[in-house]
Amino acid sequence: MLKGDKVGLRARHDDDIPVLQTELHDDVVNHARSQGRPWRPVTPGSKGSHFVVDDDEEWHVQFSVVDLADGTLAGSAALWGIDTHNRTAHIGLGLLPHARGRGFGTDVVAVLCHYGFVVRGLQRLQIEALSDNTAMLRSAGRNGFVREGVLRSSAWVMGEFLDEVVLGLLAQDWTPRRAEGPAPSRQ
Repeated sequence: MLKGDKVGLRARHDDDIPVLQTELHDDVVNHARSQGRPWRPVTPGSKGSHFVVDDDEEWHVQFSVVDLADGTLAGSAALWGIDTHNRTAHIGLGLLPHARGRGFGTDVVAVLCHYGFVVRGLQRLQIEALSDNTAMLRSAGRNGFVREGVLRSSAWVMGEFLDEVVLGLLAQDWTPRRAEGPAPSRQ
């Protein structure tokens, strides 16, 4: 497990999938705002759920987010679009409703940066967020991500086009968020 101050990132367990499916995917608005594809119903237990992990995928690493205080499932996080030649990847995360507003997003981004830069040896991480997603924009900024541009009207979300903000962070510009303790640990 990779640990931050508040959250841990661990392998996906089978019993995480129905919770993530119900609380993240089955919320149509949440799904529409977080995915680049239209919502569709997924049968419970289906291998069609995007929360089912394929350990053979080299370009996509999924984690379950857990609250370190009590060990409960708090959401999902991923490095996706991993390009080992150019040493780049994208960050994505989704927090369960009970875990939002608790600073977990900032901590998840910090742990994913540690994983991407230290564990995987990547050179660049990127986040794309809807321009009105202030929580994600704030979490990215607190971890050193720089706003690189706006993709105007690029995301079709619940009947309207919205702008997306592109944020990037280079390994040499990254400073681990650990004023009060050591960098995220492996356990």
